[in-house]
Amino acid sequence: MTLALRGAVVAVTGASAGIGRECVLAFAREGSRVAAAARRLDRLDTLAAEVHALGAEVLVLKTDVGDAEEVRRFVQATVDRFGRLDVLVNNAGYGVRGRVEDTPAAAYERLMRVNYLGTVYGCLAAIPVMRRQGAGVIVNVSSIVGHRSLPTGGAYAATKAAQISLTEALRVELRGSGVHACSVHPIGTHTEFGEVTARESGGEDVAGAVGPQQSARNVADAIVRCAKRPRPEVYPYPLSRAIVWLAALAPGLSDWLAWRAARGAGRL
Repeated sequence: MTLALRGAVVAVTGASAGIGRECVLAFAREGSRVAAAARRLDRLDTLAAEVHALGAEVLVLKTDVGDAEEVRRFVQATVDRFGRLDVLVNNAGYGVRGRVEDTPAAAYERLMRVNYLGTVYGCLAAIPVMRRQGAGVIVNVSSIVGHRSLPTGGAYAATKAAQISLTEALRVELRGSGVHACSVHPIGTHTEFGEVTARESGGEDVAGAVGPQQSARNVADAIVRCAKRPRPEVYPYPLSRAIVWLAALAPGLSDWLAWRAARGAGRL
């Protein structure tokens, strides 16, 4: 399958910053009609002006993906405005940092509601629309840590692993329907993610990055390519596939390397 993006309708959650924002702009440059959701309406309005400057149509809607009804309303508003939904990018999410034993239960619950259930809510809202159309692409933005968690990142990584498992089941269930489900696994990305993680964790972002970093634009471009030609899994940083293989084939060695990397970055 190859999807022509000019004129296609693309909905993106978590669109006010980082990967989501770059996705909206990347699809707009392709000539898509874009719907953008996030909690920060002022940033969405600024983004809308940039999309209009690119000559693309855009809808923005303040949305908390942790609320199923708000996500349903966003998807419905997109269909009401543009008549269909060709691509949904479930991107919204955030992180917390801390040892498993030190992270409050409430932090796990909120993180799972936003990162994982937010993705579930997006899928539940979009699948009936795409099934009726007989076509569509769902892109769930996970992370490489969904395959290999790092010390002090267990709470966040668990939500990313849940997204991967959900997508694995979904893409088989949708087989033959014309609807595709894909997961994207970025490495560390240059966004405000670290600052938000520090704030949500009650501290300052003083630790260094673990491993190589990539740009949000790089990830967004990979997502656009995936929307055009859907694939089960996308690794915007190709060498990160080795982490998946190593974690499966040599978990003990993978543990040691994770410990060493976290120590070197000041996270332990």
